[in-house]
Amino acid sequence: MQIGTHQLANKLILAPMAGITDGPFRSLCHAYGAGLTVSEMVISNAALQHHPRTLKKTDDSFVSGLRSVQILGTDPQLMAEAARLNRQRGADIIDINMGCPAKKVCSVAAGSALMRDELLVERILLAVVKAVDVPVTLKIRTGWDLQNRNAVAVAKIAEASGIQALAVHGRSRACKFNGEAEYETIRQVKQAVQIPVIANGDINSAEKAKQVLSNTGADAVMIGRAAQGRPWIFAELAAKLQGLEFSQPSLTEINALVMQHLDNLYSFYGNVAGVRIARKHIAWYFDHLGGLSVANKTAIHQAEQPAEQAARVGLAFQELIPTYAYGN
Repeated sequence: MQIGTHQLANKLILAPMAGITDGPFRSLCHAYGAGLTVSEMVISNAALQHHPRTLKKTDDSFVSGLRSVQILGTDPQLMAEAARLNRQRGADIIDINMGCPAKKVCSVAAGSALMRDELLVERILLAVVKAVDVPVTLKIRTGWDLQNRNAVAVAKIAEASGIQALAVHGRSRACKFNGEAEYETIRQVKQAVQIPVIANGDINSAEKAKQVLSNTGADAVMIGRAAQGRPWIFAELAAKLQGLEFSQPSLTEINALVMQHLDNLYSFYGNVAGVRIARKHIAWYFDHLGGLSVANKTAIHQAEQPAEQAARVGLAFQELIPTYAYGN
């Protein structure tokens, strides 16, 4: 899998997810074998480019490998300026968000709402590609709704505008994350363009990845929600796509991984924000381990300091030891 001049280690990419794919999480996914990780989306509003939250979203102090920063907006000039700024900050790839279905994003005609205006899509893509000396990629959906699937048309515009790779989520904007993703549109996109196409949506196992790659002809797959609480999914898919065996991590290994993740969150965000942000990650980890007891869930949620939260998580792991069997 190649994006411009960048050769990826494999065809497994971590999807950009708002509030999730921060530096600590991207570093874990990279360590477990993700060929590329993409930052949270960064709004192109010039007034916010130096805001602490914006800077955190693109902070790659924990991350090794290629740095891909996703930008969001509707004004071609502001998007170009945001691309230039993030390139100056070290981005190796600029990714453009035209796939987010969130109401607050689409209400200002950004994200997947842009797919309704193909002329504006072209203006934005041309402006961003011209603004930077690194590859520019694009993430889209199949269309605005099920009656208006224009991903093929947008893909052709993207290729003509100089976009180096295209990720397609197999749902329309109207679908949000409901129902099942469809891959026929992704197959049509792949047949219509020569640039690499990345399939996204509901890919949560090696079997599904193989099926999607085979049926669509896509060059890579993008993993989103399936990596939440399970960053080792990249190691699993990398092995199985090569026909190799994969041993699921032991409870001891997962315990160590979670503790390292927590330490990184506390260091990255500070004690107060780190504890708050860690809660969702802790819940996702334990969802894969059979869940938390009501008492442990309450204790972890009420913890206000890193040491207390980490200790509560450690106690929860001790309760799992007698009964844990991954996959059961």
